[in-house]
Amino acid sequence: MVKLNKIYTRTGDDGSTGLVDGSRVDKHAARIEAIGAVDEANSALGLAAISLQGGAYADPVERIQNDLFDLGADLATPLGDIGGNDFEPSEMVLRVVASQVDWLEDAIDSLNENLAPLTSFVLPGGSEAAARMHIARASVRRAERSMTQLAAAEPVNPNALAYINRLSDYLFVLARVLNDNGAADVKWVPGASR
Repeated sequence: MVKLNKIYTRTGDDGSTGLVDGSRVDKHAARIEAIGAVDEANSALGLAAISLQGGAYADPVERIQNDLFDLGADLATPLGDIGGNDFEPSEMVLRVVASQVDWLEDAIDSLNENLAPLTSFVLPGGSEAAARMHIARASVRRAERSMTQLAAAEPVNPNALAYINRLSDYLFVLARVLNDNGAADVKWVPGASR
């Protein structure tokens, strides 16, 4: 359990921040950018969750928000730190695992069962709830770009990369469900305003 007695520490006043292993890195480092992007995505999802009003999708979204904290912890623990074995979780290392990715895939399949196939790209919008999910989806895509940029320079848990990729798919499908199972989707009309 995390216990925070004091919110400010002054240790970051020099432009650095601490990782799980106790090492310090610049706040503008690629790893911190990825962690921050995941945090922003989680915040966007929190705002989107308000529009669910405790309905059927509130619990899955809360689960995802918790998973995004797991993802942040995973990113904050570089490969081989805290005595971990690569990307395997342990008592000291929290990692995103394959079952979290599998859960998302099952949830996507379940949501997609009652949707008509797409015949066009859809514009982000329709209902307010769907529009908020699209904002969260776009934030997740930005987090994915930050994570893949980090992965180009340093090892990143493959399950973490798979999770963030599936999450944007889940949010896209959920937005369609929230648009009256796709009936209220706003279709893209290429070149409509030429």
